[in-house]
Amino acid sequence: MRGDMAWGVIEKDLEGLGKRIEATSQNIANMNTPRYARREISFEDQLKEIIDAPKLLPLKRTSPKHISNVKTDLGEVVPGERQVGYEVYRLDRNNVDPETETAVLAETRMMHQAMTRAITRKIAFYRRAIGGGA
Repeated sequence: MRGDMAWGVIEKDLEGLGKRIEATSQNIANMNTPRYARREISFEDQLKEIIDAPKLLPLKRTSPKHISNVKTDLGEVVPGERQVGYEVYRLDRNNVDPETETAVLAETRMMHQAMTRAITRKIAFYRRAIGGGA
């Protein structure tokens, strides 16, 4: 699995989706808490940068202190959590919409299932390659 970028991308995607499920579940649990600001998790843009990195022309770095314009290490992908406090629409200043959160949760679960299926297929491929059978 070492050196297989797809394996690492799927792993990071599952990590981010897990954190999104946690945050969305926390939002739903606090939908009646006054002044609660809903939370969002973002990581897809970071993964896209790494996937698209081979298409970009990297800047030459003559010192380790120089900033790179291309991310190449999946370890740099960290799911970012942010509070969304500016979308207040209730009198108690809570901004959790149960319908929106349920939709986000359903979408995230479907994406998680798709990534789990992808990793299962990848493992089956490795098994066939190593063992010669199913």
